[in-house]
Amino acid sequence: MIRASGITLRRGTKVLLDDTSFVVNSSERLGIVGKNGAGKSTLFSLLKGELDLDAGNLEMPASWRIASVEQDIRHPSRPAREFVIDGDQGLRQLQAKREQTPDSEGHRIAELETALVEADAWTAPSRAEQLLAGLGFAPDTWMKPVNEFSGGWQMRLALARALMAPSELLLLDEPTNHLDLDAMLWLEKWLAAYSGTVIVISHDTEFLDAVARSILHFDQAKLVRYKGGYEDFLTQRAERMRQTRLAWERQTRETARLKQFIDRFKAKATKAKQAQSRVKALARMETLAPLHAEAGIDLYLPSPDSMPDPLLILDDITTGYRSEQGDTPILKNVKLMLRGGARIGVLGVNGAGKSTLIKTLAQELPALAGHYRPSKGLNIGYFAQHQLEMLDAGSTPLQHLARIAPEEREQTLRNYLGRFGFSGDMVNQHIAPLSGGEKARLALALIVWQKPNLLLLDEPSNHLDVDTREALATALAEYDGSMLLVSHDRHLLRTTVDEFWIVADGGVTEFDGDLDDYREWLLQRSAQQRAEAREEARDAGNENSNSGAGETEADRKARKRLEAEARQRLSAQRKPLEKELNTIEKKMDTLRVRLQTLDATIADTELYTDARRDERVKVLAEHGELNKQLEQAETRWLTLQEEIEALEQQFNEATQQ
Repeated sequence: MIRASGITLRRGTKVLLDDTSFVVNSSERLGIVGKNGAGKSTLFSLLKGELDLDAGNLEMPASWRIASVEQDIRHPSRPAREFVIDGDQGLRQLQAKREQTPDSEGHRIAELETALVEADAWTAPSRAEQLLAGLGFAPDTWMKPVNEFSGGWQMRLALARALMAPSELLLLDEPTNHLDLDAMLWLEKWLAAYSGTVIVISHDTEFLDAVARSILHFDQAKLVRYKGGYEDFLTQRAERMRQTRLAWERQTRETARLKQFIDRFKAKATKAKQAQSRVKALARMETLAPLHAEAGIDLYLPSPDSMPDPLLILDDITTGYRSEQGDTPILKNVKLMLRGGARIGVLGVNGAGKSTLIKTLAQELPALAGHYRPSKGLNIGYFAQHQLEMLDAGSTPLQHLARIAPEEREQTLRNYLGRFGFSGDMVNQHIAPLSGGEKARLALALIVWQKPNLLLLDEPSNHLDVDTREALATALAEYDGSMLLVSHDRHLLRTTVDEFWIVADGGVTEFDGDLDDYREWLLQRSAQQRAEAREEARDAGNENSNSGAGETEADRKARKRLEAEARQRLSAQRKPLEKELNTIEKKMDTLRVRLQTLDATIADTELYTDARRDERVKVLAEHGELNKQLEQAETRWLTLQEEIEALEQQFNEATQQ
């Protein structure tokens, strides 16, 4: 386990942690939350041994291997798959030693070959490919050089590299920032199957709820532990604040009473002894301070002046990119209508064309074919991450707003910026040193100043901390205009949109379902794609076998021997997976039987009488815990099924070569 005792950590003159202690148990799933700048990433640097403590003691098992996502991409010309395998440094060292060992050293070669088998050297390429596929990389990109990918995709490669590394402690700092929804769901399943300790920093509350079993909260230079996911943390912290407030109020009353007694009787000889004892009691009393919720931001989106209906019609639109070499269509034959007051979430894997659709709607990308039919009075507000880079680094928030509203009084502009978290002297600070979240807030403030009746938002919550994301969700929920939202933040989608569009297979269609239905859609689509890939592999294998009908007897024996060895490897690899699968299936059956019994108890109206209060609390608590266990078991069951299917696919590919 990790044990921190009385640690103090500073960054410059700022105290991030002051005499705080915490414990992280082996195989624990821990989420770290706190305001931007609280010290979350600095804590990771401490755990990785990159920083020294200012005071206190930090103990970690010396044998633990730590994996984390590297921010600096080295060897950018490496093929993507090889770059990911490089994450297993022990394996790479063994492979280098084997290459450098001359054939004459038979004993040494035997030792290295054994070590390579134990390190799963022969499955490393397929394991790397599974990670790449899970994180959204198409097979034809697996051998592309790293430097040919965009910055976001390079960070996905860095994440895959970290997951490839054998480790006992996995540190993930905002791992979902560059992931779309299906890659995020895949990562949740991968982490559920990971056997080591996971500590994750994330502003994505649903991701934290799915992954974390405990929360460490940066609170007034302390780390406070809460049991459960993010929603449990919110509930428990609210209760802790309430109890602390009550204790502070009681102490305030007691302090006032003691002081009143001392002031009244300290001069009277008959009461001097009692007054002195009150003075000592007052001195011994530990001063409590009420816990205050950290000041949040109250974002404000002004209502549009008018709302045409329909707002916009796309009539057989084909959109994409135009160059000297010709047109590159991304989406074809799109026929959609945007109604006044519509609140639409746009779903789809990275690269499917979500941003292309938004750019076309915003008329930043002209349609290649078809008709774009806006209504009279359409007023679009378009937010995308690239607009943060277009802010003038040498200007202030107040100067930015004054440029688009030159006739407004300065106080009006200051009041407006204050609703987006820019108050006091902040309105006169240059843009350059602002954080990504602060720049995103400013860009949004500038966009909605014009009172758009259609907001097009492409990943607006990137770089925002939890509190600001919550403020954005509240503001969007109260916004009176129409909205199209592209986001991987499921909480934001759940709380702000009423319907969904799916971008897939070069088209856009309305989706009759919610995010849970979309998850099932993704799973079914993934299973179908794997089945089609296996069918293609079988067809290719049949063609190869027909073309090789004239093989020699020696070739046939060699092929049979290789197939037998491949079957043995497959059996050895499948056996532990199938054993665990059987164990999980039995556990799921047991859980379902118990849940049926509890369901019957919960349906009994007598359970809700005062006489059975204690029983009711226990039954409901057990029901909630068993549902969590069943969900985890089902997730692991799906993961095992996919791993077994992947092994079978590898076997088929190996025997067809």
